[in-house]
Amino acid sequence: MNWLRVYSLQMPELPEVEIVVRRLDAALSGACVESAVAPGMNVMKTFEPPLEELVGRKVSGVRRIGKMPVVEFGDLALLIHLMSAGRLRVFDKRASPKDRASRVLVRLEDGRELRLREFGTKQRAWAKLLPVDAVAEDEAVARLGPEAWPPPPLDAFAALIDQPRHLHPLLRHQGDIAGIGRSWVDEILWEAKLSPFRKGSELNADEVERLHAALRVLGDAIEHYEETIGSELPDKLPMPLRVHKREGQPCPRCGTTIEAVFFSEHQTNYCPKEQTGGRVLNDRRLSKLLK
Repeated sequence: MNWLRVYSLQMPELPEVEIVVRRLDAALSGACVESAVAPGMNVMKTFEPPLEELVGRKVSGVRRIGKMPVVEFGDLALLIHLMSAGRLRVFDKRASPKDRASRVLVRLEDGRELRLREFGTKQRAWAKLLPVDAVAEDEAVARLGPEAWPPPPLDAFAALIDQPRHLHPLLRHQGDIAGIGRSWVDEILWEAKLSPFRKGSELNADEVERLHAALRVLGDAIEHYEETIGSELPDKLPMPLRVHKREGQPCPRCGTTIEAVFFSEHQTNYCPKEQTGGRVLNDRRLSKLLK
């Protein structure tokens, strides 16, 4: 597959978090915790048990729920939400006291350090230390819809998108389906040849099936990362995006110029010929014209 690689610090979504947890699970399994601290003032959303409870425990696994990594230490788990600018990596050396990006530091007896960092000034990333059996009941987890990959059965997917809402925000709503964000929703809708401004309840059976099948781009992205990302995770993952933020460039399928609709904090990209019946929308206020 001829991927177009775009290096990005956008919000980590399902494929990006999946490759992170796979690499962390391989790197950390069995590692023993020497200390754990949270330099980020507001990062920890739980206080009991305290982070110090991790001392002496071994990492028993790293997994993903939606966009959230979960690092397990026996019967305790660190549930993490990276938000838009958080990054989770293992470093061979400890963080400098001057590292202002550090939010949570789990120091290992072998000298390495699992480090949650957050770039920028908003400091929205958070973590919770919970009993393993309480993770599924946490409000951030319990509200999630089914995982986008592997995709839910077609019948279940058809039911969850049968709503009078535009597909772009509908597919990004974690309470309906978990793991998709602004980057990958553009790719999914382009793959399915559907307008981001179609409503879920307007889709016929063939369109629902196309949209369900298009979720495979998430699996394709994971395979891409498996082939291109080594044991050490970079801060900037080579996101294999074809249309997102590619406005002004030719559609990889038909050659039509990719267009964009700009919102206050994000944008939507699409192929007019294949997704919107040839209609171009340059102003969000005119989006009602796209059906």
